[in-house]
Amino acid sequence: MSVAESIENKLKEAFAPLVLNVIDESHLHAGHVGARPGGETHFRVEIVSAAFDGCSRVDRQRLVYDVLRDELAGPVHALSVAATPP
Repeated sequence: MSVAESIENKLKEAFAPLVLNVIDESHLHAGHVGARPGGETHFRVEIVSAAFDGCSRVDRQRLVYDVLRDELAGPVHALSVAATPP
């Protein structure tokens, strides 16, 4: 399973999102610190879920980072998150 698929599966399971986009932006960081030739190191996540109702922007990001802690400790060098309630 690819890193992007793992991210998508974990976020779907944790948040039952209405919208979920997992975008691999690794090609934009080629040659930068943390980039690998195979990619899958830099991601942008756009997620809309009722699970974020009443949460601050920082709390929403923390929730996402917590679900993806294994990926962030390993193959993912950078993660940009746009998490919003419906």
